Amino acid sequence: MGIQERLDTDLKQAMRDRDELVKGTLRMVIAEMKNKRIELGRDLEESEAEAVLMRSVKSRQDSESQYRDAGRPELADKEAAEVGVIQRYLPEQLSDDEARTVIQGVIAEVGATSKKDMGAVMKSVMASHKGRIDGRTVQRIVGELLA
Repeated sequence: MGIQERLDTDLKQAMRDRDELVKGTLRMVIAEMKNKRIELGRDLEESEAEAVLMRSVKSRQDSESQYRDAGRPELADKEAAEVGVIQRYLPEQLSDDEARTVIQGVIAEVGATSKKDMGAVMKSVMASHKGRIDGRTVQRIVGELLA
């Protein structure tokens, strides 16, 4: 079963369970997928659906950070809860230790020696582990390793 079918099935279940958080979050995600499908003029492939989900998670994480900075913990908590709902449909993320191991291997493979090589390392890591690792995490770890 693909991501879109799982989203539809889980939305129906959330409606039956009267789970407002899941229902609202899934409706927004399904709408984003529908907009992307209209934009492309065809059905989404799994990788494109994952990209929509990842963009949605990133957007909510940014909002959560802004709400926390503005002293609005109730809104930040809601955004964090929505992130949790959406992440159920994404591949399992690599831990920091796993990410560090992958990045060290790529640094050796690419032959990176300074921060000037950061772009090449990030490009390679993101291409090989798309959807399983966050860009900010990669940037942070690469920065630490090449410092």
